[in-house]
Order: sequence, then C-alpha cells, then structure tokens
Amino acid sequence: MNLNQVTISSKDLEISVAFYKLLGLQLIVDALPRYARFTCPNGEATFSIHQKINMQSRDNTTVYFEDDTLKVLVFKLKQKGITFTSDIEDKSWLWTEAHLEDSDGNKIILFNAGKSRKKSPWRI
Repeated sequence: MNLNQVTISSKDLEISVAFYKLLGLQLIVDALPRYARFTCPNGEATFSIHQKINMQSRDNTTVYFEDDTLKVLVFKLKQKGITFTSDIEDKSWLWTEAHLEDSDGNKIILFNAGKSRKKSPWRI
C-alpha cells in the first residue's frame, strides 16, 4: 500500500491555491472554486483542496511536508512573506520541524527526519 493523496478543506480555494503554490507545490488540476490538486516537487503523492464553505474549528488537519534542506526552504519562504508559528526546532523524536498555518488554519509542519522518519530508535 502507498499513500496516493491527502485532501484538506478550505473556505476560499483561490487564497489556498496561492499559498500552496508559494510553498512550492505544483498545481495540476484547477477546478476552482471547488477543487484543486497539486504535486510536490519530490515524490509521487499528491495534495488536494476541496471547498467547504461551512468549515468548523481551525484545528482539523495537520499536513507534513518533508524537505532535505529544511533551513534553506524556511529561509526562502520567510523571504516570500510566509509567517511561521514556530521556527526551526530539533524535536525529541529526532525530527527537525518548523510550523505554520494556511489561511484556513490547517496546521503545516515542514520537517526533516533523515533516517528517523521510518527507522527511529524506538521503532518496533
């Protein structure tokens, strides 16, 4: 089994699409205002957004994007005006992470896990 796609909700896809393009995702399906789908610069999984006008709380979704050059990526995104809710930090689970949110409050974690992504010391 392999992860094919993750879909999140958004009240305003035009704003969301602009944000995710700024992060570096490549738009491959433009069915605005209802749906948009992206590919990531690396890997085979896709990421999509569907319109949901009556979204509930802002604490519904967390999306993780991995990058081998996390510090460079975060620096470039800050230069583009992206605001982070927490700067780059080494975590106790051996990942390095930086946190931000999209316009709908979906949490995004940019990270680099290296070999600890799937082979952490506590893996069973």
